[in-house]
Amino acid sequence: MLLPTEIKLGIVGLGRLGKIHADNLVRNVPGCRLIAACSVVPEELTFAKNSLQVTELYSSYDEMLASSSIDGVVIVSPSGFHVEQITKAIRKKLHVFCEKPIGLDIPEIEKVVDLIQEHPKQIFMLGFMRRYDDSYRYAKKLVDQGNIGELSVIRCYGIDPSSGMESFVKFAKASNSGGLFADMSIHDIDLVRWFSKTEVKKVWALGKNAAYPELDEVGELETGAAMLELQDKTIALVVAGRNAAHGYHVETELIGTKGMVRIANVPEKNLVTIYDEHGAIRPTSQDFPERFKQAFISEMNEFVACIREKRQPEVTPLDGLEATKVAAACKNSWQTNQLIDL
Repeated sequence: MLLPTEIKLGIVGLGRLGKIHADNLVRNVPGCRLIAACSVVPEELTFAKNSLQVTELYSSYDEMLASSSIDGVVIVSPSGFHVEQITKAIRKKLHVFCEKPIGLDIPEIEKVVDLIQEHPKQIFMLGFMRRYDDSYRYAKKLVDQGNIGELSVIRCYGIDPSSGMESFVKFAKASNSGGLFADMSIHDIDLVRWFSKTEVKKVWALGKNAAYPELDEVGELETGAAMLELQDKTIALVVAGRNAAHGYHVETELIGTKGMVRIANVPEKNLVTIYDEHGAIRPTSQDFPERFKQAFISEMNEFVACIREKRQPEVTPLDGLEATKVAAACKNSWQTNQLIDL
């Protein structure tokens, strides 16, 4: 039986990340109940029913929104649907959690940001989960306290494991991911803005398809890099890729006038070291669900807490807009081989 204080949620999209969010809502987020799920894939609805005991199943997003049972929605659909689905949910007076990016088209994002801001009583939260990772939060505290002085350089690596490359190539030939910078670097772009509290002024980006040159045909990138100049002249270097042979590699370095901080310079799986004929080996994280398991739980707990406490989260729709503007500028720079002013 539902308690009066329980937040009742529906989810749209039950792919790899959608399943993670759905499972967390059921097992790891107290004070809420996942009662509705929407997907156009029958097997995903079967998963929701059998594995998570979700009682309301929909193949139509509009039909799920029409349910009087839900207080909010969790959007984990493909990026191209985000703006439309946010808009419909906000107009239905529902709270919204949306995975990044907030959208792919800047004018559309600007309109939905305006709509969100017109409804301040409805909670809106964007899925920049690295802000909820313990290591990143600790580093943020050090920077804000001035422990490393004034920031000079921020370096970010975000590289997916090579084991996922073939499936991504198939996806890229059939669908639009938004491009490497919007799909992957957007997390690092958000971190740059978060740590520096400064906006990006200029970008210059490069890219190369070495292992999978067929990505050239669909305008996608296997590996890309961007140099960013911030408004206070802080330098940021963002490297994104889809072909890390050793696993999932996410690393951030912050260089200041008094010192420096590195977060996960070795993407360690745990504290185990293996000594064998290959030498001393530290196992590494193999995918983002493993590396950011707790961060995903923490951000969803924050979303539910914001609804219960009637307060907006730290991550705002403007964060999504600004990060997407930078990602779009990086893509434009790569395509035109020019320095882009924002």
